[in-house]
Amino acid sequence: MPGLIDSEYMEMGAATAAALNKQTVTTKAPNRLHSGYAHALTRSWQSESRLHKDQFVYPLFISDNADDFISIPSMPDQHRIGVDRLDDFVAPLVAKGLSSIILFGVINDNADKDAEGMYADCAGSPVIEAARLIRASFPSVYVIADVCLCEYTDHGHCGILNADNSLNNEVSIRRLTEVAVRYAKAGAHCVAPSDMNDCRVAAIKDGLAKAGFGHQVAVMAYSAKFHSVLYGPFRDAAVSPPAFGDRRCYQLPCGARGLARKAVVRDLSEGADFVLVKPAGSYLDIIRDTKEIDPNAVVVAYQVSGEYAGIYAAANAGVADLRALAFESCEAMVRAGATVIISYFSPHFLDWLN
Repeated sequence: MPGLIDSEYMEMGAATAAALNKQTVTTKAPNRLHSGYAHALTRSWQSESRLHKDQFVYPLFISDNADDFISIPSMPDQHRIGVDRLDDFVAPLVAKGLSSIILFGVINDNADKDAEGMYADCAGSPVIEAARLIRASFPSVYVIADVCLCEYTDHGHCGILNADNSLNNEVSIRRLTEVAVRYAKAGAHCVAPSDMNDCRVAAIKDGLAKAGFGHQVAVMAYSAKFHSVLYGPFRDAAVSPPAFGDRRCYQLPCGARGLARKAVVRDLSEGADFVLVKPAGSYLDIIRDTKEIDPNAVVVAYQVSGEYAGIYAAANAGVADLRALAFESCEAMVRAGATVIISYFSPHFLDWLN
């Protein structure tokens, strides 16, 4: 190790250094590791966390204003996109290898929101219109539709509320099932309940089966979704902050490892096709736990808006190169056990992975 020997020479006298040079260092063969990754090809062989394009899902914010293409200040290079602009935006990404997107609706006028989030699955819903367009224009793209009510309710919470503003779990999962089935009918390959209401996976699976989609449409459950400060930029983008209070009573406490494991087991037992951990970078242990609970499970890591914005800020501050920071963060997720990564860096990775 030249760097280590050089630094030691600076600290020892000439006589000591001369004595050191006369010594013969012997190392047993099994301890010699450098030879196994001295070449670029063998380094790739050693890596268990190699990234590829098909791992990445790109989140899209679909505005209810059809002609919108509006930058999101807190999320560099991200936009609210209307359906009339969607074709031109998605086409070059598909040409580069984009294989999957997840859709989030944006309702710009609070007057269009109500207590039950009826805009979520009405005929003019931005998610429904976008799902139809993408299925027609880009048949190779796997379409995931986020299922939640926070973007569509006047109170900004992820379900329907009781008189005391607590979450009504039973009524909420019935409403979420209606939305999920409507998205399936619009062409979504997968519905992704992100609300964290109890037992909604079983209800949605049953609803899809009754509607004739049981063998066609998958459920990606946000199983370990933590209450996090890292969602701020997303709420700006989706115009979905809660009008009062917060979401601590239904999103997981940040230190709740055991509770996260129970939530994952619950959702898998209810038939979730894929299970999701969110945020990803701060919860690598939960990704690993999820993979250990079911080694055959498809584990999805969501690199959330705050993580994305933080990496950009670090790159802009000169901490490290943007590409290097993004690669290291995503490779850590795969190393921990993630199969799929939802990331706003997806368009970048389509270029970087070439």
